[in-house]
Amino acid sequence: MTDMLRAPAEVKYAEELDWLESIDDGPKPFSWRLSPKMVRLFVLGSERADGLDREVSQKWFGDRSFVERSIVTLASDRGLLLIGDPGTGKSWLAELLAAAISRNSTLVVQGTAGTTEDHIKYSWNVSMVIAKGQSRASMIPSPIMTAMERGVIGRFEELTRSTSDVQDALISILSEKYVSIPELDDDNIVFAQPGFSIIATANSRDRGVNDLSSALKRRFNFVRIPVVTNKRSEAEIVRFRTTELLRRHQIELDVPPNLLDILLQSFADLRTAAASATSDDEKLESALSTAEQIGVLEDAILHSTFFGDRTLRAQTLAGSLVGSLARRSPEDLAILNKYWHGVVEPRSKQDGGDWPAFLEGGREAIATLS
Repeated sequence: MTDMLRAPAEVKYAEELDWLESIDDGPKPFSWRLSPKMVRLFVLGSERADGLDREVSQKWFGDRSFVERSIVTLASDRGLLLIGDPGTGKSWLAELLAAAISRNSTLVVQGTAGTTEDHIKYSWNVSMVIAKGQSRASMIPSPIMTAMERGVIGRFEELTRSTSDVQDALISILSEKYVSIPELDDDNIVFAQPGFSIIATANSRDRGVNDLSSALKRRFNFVRIPVVTNKRSEAEIVRFRTTELLRRHQIELDVPPNLLDILLQSFADLRTAAASATSDDEKLESALSTAEQIGVLEDAILHSTFFGDRTLRAQTLAGSLVGSLARRSPEDLAILNKYWHGVVEPRSKQDGGDWPAFLEGGREAIATLS
């Protein structure tokens, strides 16, 4: 395998998927590479009660019922819509499911204001059309059409970011399970093969951008992914993803448990403050998601590696947190300043430890950005 900046799940965990496939004797729907039980095991990891010869790592941290309902949906003829706040792991869960079921998670359409119907159906190779006319050879299938032809999972990221025309085109694919090609006289229908399904994701904060029609909603089963609020679960996610990032950057640096606790506590405090705010001006623009915690920690680690003494310190962590969350000036800086004076300062006096250095680092960062 050649080096990749970020390998898809089916490449990254290829050896593990091969092993699971070799021992899998459960019933498999359609053309699935793994049985539903093995898909769940791949995503959530193994337990001692599973009686396996080797451990399977946990890759997604969340409620087992969400994963099971997602798998059951994909075994039916309905699409799966994962919906939740930013940073709740929707896209990562979608990638893991597609990798386990189809061994291909890369058939993805990214929903934006510029996404067109061609992106989910097909377009044409203009030079070939000019030279030889329109034919199946000169057609460029979309990732969704490719998934239909192969009988595998296609993915649609940020569905509510796409326009109503694009969403309407998706309705016919989900209901009729074929795409017509009116430009061709022969071989002008692409039928979905058994095993085809779509995993879509939607940001719950995008409500009102391009709301889903009732017709499209009926063709999806909704699985709502909540924000992780359990500190232990969140710590596991942050450790898991940070370990991966360190491995990718080939960095050897320990994250002291007490600094991870400070990061988790800070985000918990800021979420509490956001929940009690009476207006948007009193809330940080950041969603304060687990993914953003990972980003703050990665920033601090890289800064410590390249510009420090390769030791993660509270002062650096505080600077990374302020720098990452202060997106609006002066609103976000005012909120962070209030938090630093009203919460971090008293806690540094009461608890000591690394809190005083965290207090100082945050003050310096706020002063620099103000």
